[in-house]
Amino acid sequence: MNRETDEVREAIAGELRLMDPSVRTSRSLARQLLDPDFVEVGASGRQWTYGEMLAELPELGGAAESGPRYEPSNFIGVLLAPGLVHLTYETTFDGNRARRSSLWRKQGAGATWQMYYHQATPIPPDGM
Repeated sequence: MNRETDEVREAIAGELRLMDPSVRTSRSLARQLLDPDFVEVGASGRQWTYGEMLAELPELGGAAESGPRYEPSNFIGVLLAPGLVHLTYETTFDGNRARRSSLWRKQGAGATWQMYYHQATPIPPDGM
């Protein structure tokens, strides 16, 4: 049930930009898309803070132009409240699949949408 509002479309666009190698290797571009209160629980189980993610994103998977890239599918977005969008989707990266959930927020007039929270859960090879 994808409620295709402008807010949901903008959050999906931000999510896709964060998968772009040119954004992943640019701390200044990534900074624009991550909320200062950002937290991630990665598919490995590791928790990332805003500062850790900005520091390490250029070295993480999906950052090399010639390397494997994230292949997203099945986006579902819901506007939970003014300025708060929840996205769920799946990715395939280098043969590994994950279910993903993100919260995007926009604070105040003229602000941009930024990822506030992200979680990735591996999908076992049998797809269960």
